[in-house]
Amino acid sequence: MEKARPIIIVKKAGHGGHHGGAWKVAYADFVTAMMALFIVLWLLNRSKQIQEAVGGYFKDPSGTSKMVGTDMRGSGDNFTVSKDNMAMLKEELQKRIRKMNDFDKLKNQIEITVTDEGLRIELLETEKGTFFDSGSPSPNDNGKELLSLLAQEMGKLPNQLSIEGHTDSKPYSGKNEYGNWELSADRANAARRLMQQEGVRPDQVSQVRGYADQLLRNKDDPGNPANRRISVIVQYLDKNQVAPVGGSRETKPEGEKTPAKE
Repeated sequence: MEKARPIIIVKKAGHGGHHGGAWKVAYADFVTAMMALFIVLWLLNRSKQIQEAVGGYFKDPSGTSKMVGTDMRGSGDNFTVSKDNMAMLKEELQKRIRKMNDFDKLKNQIEITVTDEGLRIELLETEKGTFFDSGSPSPNDNGKELLSLLAQEMGKLPNQLSIEGHTDSKPYSGKNEYGNWELSADRANAARRLMQQEGVRPDQVSQVRGYADQLLRNKDDPGNPANRRISVIVQYLDKNQVAPVGGSRETKPEGEKTPAKE
């Protein structure tokens, strides 16, 4: 009797199972990379202000942490320094000033304080002169560098500025008709001119004051060189006022009082 032959089933090799959504992930990565490339190429052709604003956004999307996202401008260059956020401006200025040349030698001669009048930045002199050479009404290299830095930052704000000049009680040794009153006023005016050349708007400085030795910093030592100083005050701006940089305040709706200008 013939034996039954075994049945052999031959299966042809087919395509493997589908790969799921892996290709979609790879394609999405490719599209994202291309989009990032186009953004970089676009930014390279933009202004420095736009580049800084975009970079600041990615560092701080909310735009509220130390003003990184807004670079002290806020939305549409309308950042307003009021009593509520003056400390932020102080911190930002301190960070910028630390980048100055010879900062280690100057740090004890720069004082920034929040006062009832606004943010006060004081440039204190030493015996030999730090920001102004002794008896000179014009700032030296250190004075020019710091005042220029301050001007670049102050020019971004809608707030008005006051600039003060102060001397110690030692009689000025120079021209017969020229004394501490003239010297303090001339130094304040020299600071104003330089700051307006470096970014402060013409209408931003509301007051230039020369006090001679009438407001001594160290009353117990009238001859102390620290009494010789230039003070730049960023005046408070009421947060209810709308004051775009370089523009005029918006008119309030009828019946709403407009705060008095400080």
